[in-house]
This record gives sequence, C-alpha cells and structure tokens, in this order.
Amino acid sequence: MVMQYASCSVANFFAYSYPIGAAQPVLSSHLAGKTYSDLYELSVKDPETFWGSIAKERLAWTKPFDQVTDCDLSSGKINWFLGGQLNVSVNCLDVHVAKDPDRVALIWEKDEPGTEERITYRELLEMTCRLANTLKSYGVQRGERVAIYMPVSPMAVAAMMACARIGAVHTVVFAGFSSEALAGRIQDAQCKFVITCNQGVRGGRIFDLKSTVDKAVKSCPSIRHVFVAKRTNNSVPMGKLDISLEEVMAGQSSVCAPEPMDSEEMLFMLYTSGSTGKPKGIVHTQAGYLLYASLTHQYVFDYTPGDVFGCVADIGWITGHSYVVYGPLCNGATSVLFESTPVYPNPGRYWETVQRLRINQFYGAPTAIRLLLKYEENWVKKYDRSSLKTLASVGEPINHEAWEWFHNVVGDGRCPLVDTWWQTETGGVCIAPLPAEPGAEIRPAMAMRPFFGIQPALLGEKGQIITGNDVSGALCISQPWPGMARTIFGDHQRFMDAYFKPYQGQYFTGDGAYRTEDGYYQITGRMDDVINISGHRLGTAEIEDALDEHPDVPETAVIGIPHEIKGEGEAPDEPSISAFWCSRLYADVGGGEGGATLMAHRSPTDPALHK
Repeated sequence: MVMQYASCSVANFFAYSYPIGAAQPVLSSHLAGKTYSDLYELSVKDPETFWGSIAKERLAWTKPFDQVTDCDLSSGKINWFLGGQLNVSVNCLDVHVAKDPDRVALIWEKDEPGTEERITYRELLEMTCRLANTLKSYGVQRGERVAIYMPVSPMAVAAMMACARIGAVHTVVFAGFSSEALAGRIQDAQCKFVITCNQGVRGGRIFDLKSTVDKAVKSCPSIRHVFVAKRTNNSVPMGKLDISLEEVMAGQSSVCAPEPMDSEEMLFMLYTSGSTGKPKGIVHTQAGYLLYASLTHQYVFDYTPGDVFGCVADIGWITGHSYVVYGPLCNGATSVLFESTPVYPNPGRYWETVQRLRINQFYGAPTAIRLLLKYEENWVKKYDRSSLKTLASVGEPINHEAWEWFHNVVGDGRCPLVDTWWQTETGGVCIAPLPAEPGAEIRPAMAMRPFFGIQPALLGEKGQIITGNDVSGALCISQPWPGMARTIFGDHQRFMDAYFKPYQGQYFTGDGAYRTEDGYYQITGRMDDVINISGHRLGTAEIEDALDEHPDVPETAVIGIPHEIKGEGEAPDEPSISAFWCSRLYADVGGGEGGATLMAHRSPTDPALHK
C-alpha cells in the first residue's frame, strides 16, 4: 500500500467571524487611532517608530533607552532598546502593587479540585522579595545562573521573579525530567544554585523531586546550595548543600531593592529538547522579551483588565514562561497555575476548573484536546463555560477534528479559537488569527495572520523567496522583533548555524508552511519531519491531520520507511509511509480491518490520501 500526499488548498474550509476586540487597538498614544492593518504595516515598515513608542509607554524604565534597535540577521546581531535599564520584576509586580495591591495575581489550581489558593500582587511581591533576599544572603550574584526544578506553584513563580529582581539568570527545568537531563542542563548553564521542592503532586500521585536533584548534583561540582521548598508535609533527607527555603525566607525582609538591568542583559535561559544533538540553552533578554510577551498576551488572546487567564502549560516550557508568568503579570492579569492533569480526577477537570474559577481565556495543547474528545461530551457540557471569551491552542498544529470539537463543544461555537504558532526561540506568538480587524474571519486549524512586526517569508530549496499565494516553502521571518532569542548559551556559532545560516538574511524557523490563496499561513510541520519519496516531499503533520479526520481516530503518528533508491519507502509490498493510530473501534492499533476502514474514509480523488 502506498499513500501519497500533495498540498491542497484549505480555502474551502468554513470560516468563522466573531465580534472581537476593540475596533482600534491602542498600543501607545502615538499609535492611537490606527486600524489593525495600519498598525501591522507600520510595524514592518517602520519598526523603530512602532516598537519605540510602545516600549516607552508600556514598560517602567529606570533609565530610558536611546536607541530602539541595532540588528543584523545575517550576522546574528540582535539588540533592542539600547541604553535603557529596567527591572522585569518591577514591571510584573511593583507597578501593580502601587495601583491595586489586593488584585489577585495567581490562582493556584492545585491537584485536588476545589483546593485552589489565591495570591495577590502584594503577597507575590513580598514572597519574591523574601526569596530574593534569601538568594543574596547565600551568595547569588548578578548574572549567575540558578536552576529551578519545581512543579507549577506560586513559589516557582516567585523563584523566577526573585532571580529577575537581583539580576540572576534562571533556567527552569521541567520537573518531570530525569536526573540525567537535569544534570546536563546544570552543567551546560554552569549553575551554582538549584531551587526545588521536596516532592510534587500530580494526578493524585506524589512523586519525589529532591531525590532527583540529589542524583543530579552528584555530577555537578559547580553547585553550592540547593534550596528546598515544601510542597508536601513529608520529610526528605537533607544534606550539607541543602537549605530549607521557607524557614530561611521567614527571617528575611519583605523588601528587596530591584537591580537595574540593561535591556540586553540575560533574563533567563530555557533549554529546548532538540531533535538532534544536545539540548540548546536558548537565551532571552530583559526588555524586548517582556514587551513582546506582554503585547502578544493582550492582543492574541483578546485579554482585557479583570479577565482570569487560564494557560494550563507547565512553567518548564516557554508557554509557561510567556503566558503563565511574564506576559500576564506584566499586564496585571490574574493568571491560573494548573498543577494537575486534564483527566484527574475525571475527564471534566478542565471544564470544572473553568466553571469554578470563571476563566475567560483558555490556552491548551492539541494533544490534550485530542485526548479529551475521546470521552462523552457530557464531561464538557455538564459544566458552565459561559465565562469563556477566547480559546487557544499551542505546541503543534491542531488538526481539524480537534479544532471543531474544541470550538463547537467546549466553546459552544461562540468563542474565537486561535491556533497559535511560535517557538521557544521566538519568545511569544508570531502567527495567530488574532489580532485582526473587527469581524475578520477565523479559519479552522490555521494560524493565519502574522503578529505585529513579524514578516513571514516562504523560501524554496535553493534559497529563493517564493512570492505569490497558494504556495508552500520553508517558513522564515525576514526581520528581527523584540522577543526573539539572542543566542544559544556558550555556543553562538550553533545559534548562527541553526537559525541564520540555512537562508541568508532570514530567521529560519525549521517549519514548513503553506500560504493560501488569500495570503493566510498554514503551518505544515517541522521540515525535519518531511518524508522524501521519489522526489516528493510529504509533510507528516498534514498526513496525520488527514487521518485524524476519521471519526473513529483520535490520535495518529506518521513515519517514513527508508529505501536506498527512492528515499523513505516503496520497497515491494511495503508501505512507503507507516501510519500508526489509536482507534476507538478496533482493539488493534493500525492494520487489519481498522486500517481498511481508515483508508476507505478518504475519497479516491482526495489528493491528501489514497492508495
């Protein structure tokens, strides 16, 4: 059996429109009165005026910047807001405490439903300052790296803010990673300190964190101290490097003077898993990252003051950094910290949480949505979701079945659903259906529109820019933006080779994309996931989407089979592409009667899939 795929237009998919957002976004007083189209055109034609006016008014500076930008993508030089100084924690905490100290900053949705805790901006600032003073008292210096290995919690957010306050650089490591993975990141970042918890709680289970850190630091001689917070009341062995965090914090002052930081000093490092080679320590800096996270949080998700923003990502990923912590807090929002899983204690957990916390924006991953759509719709509909204003997906291109279920079942067909495309390296959302003109269409499972300052380009195999519409190519971004990464820690050449060398003068995303007849962008998946069969380059994500449309298939994975002549496949009696799927109807996974049914689902004339 041979499955063939060719790019097909998505223009025939039904589009939705909604009464969303303000008619004229007010990004700064200088830009007031301009339409979305005017703003986007200005952002790519005159980025200095666009970003400079917004940065002056949106961020609190201890020293104003004197140069908006100094960038050259061909050499990997990226600088924004030069000469300026600020402190990120001041922008995320102090400015809001001065105006409304009792506003809720965080709602900690703990593992057990109904046990949530609310933390005001005043409380979060005090926690941050006590933690910052603790770090300083144990020798943490400006510019030194601090590893954070913690579950989603207010203390984890305070740890990030405390580092920012004293000028230390945090590198958050997902608390599900192994001791080997943690050790590798500590070693590469040359961390001297670790902040962790005794244990974590997730899905009704308790898991050890301190023991994982103990194993990791055995191979990390740079570590001077390990700060241990308590998530549970269980005791854990404490060694000579270990410090009980809450005990020491209790004796510290609740006031800590913020360190003025240059715009281009490091704010944090975050390691990408990497498809090949060792993980990359992506470096983000102060002002440009914060500005971009703040602006995208407001306009991509149609956030308005007073909203409860529910991003269910872990803080160990860039989504958690930008849209659980930095973006929402910079905007004075109430941000939800989700500690549990989508199916604990039952498949209605997300929607029960929406009802109880009155969440207005819900931002989650397509993988979780595909998991939940396997269950009865009653798990969604039994809960009141009328508070929802915007739905959003992140992490991978969302397939059409998941998009329609998310939109129609969860959102009752009334909430804009924005499929966001971005990366650890971009710092924030780069392509999404919003912002847009009022009443503009949103097409299912499509990222669609570039954000302000983002100028996408499609490039061919020979490096040529592909013009016009109804075309596909390698997705690049033609000019710099404030939120983009500055380097890979300790290896700028690798940064250049990965992102700027493949296409001269362009930031190469590593993804492929299709530009529709109307000029919208559809992400087709990673370029390294493209399967080459007899000269035809087939995107795995697109094939998976086609298979996912079958009503009995919630999840698929597609791979190629190597062949010495024709590339990946086409050996006699072998499929050139292997598709694995989970079936709702068949006990086996793939093949047999289920496979025949799935193949028959697509019409013989459909270019996306046929025998």
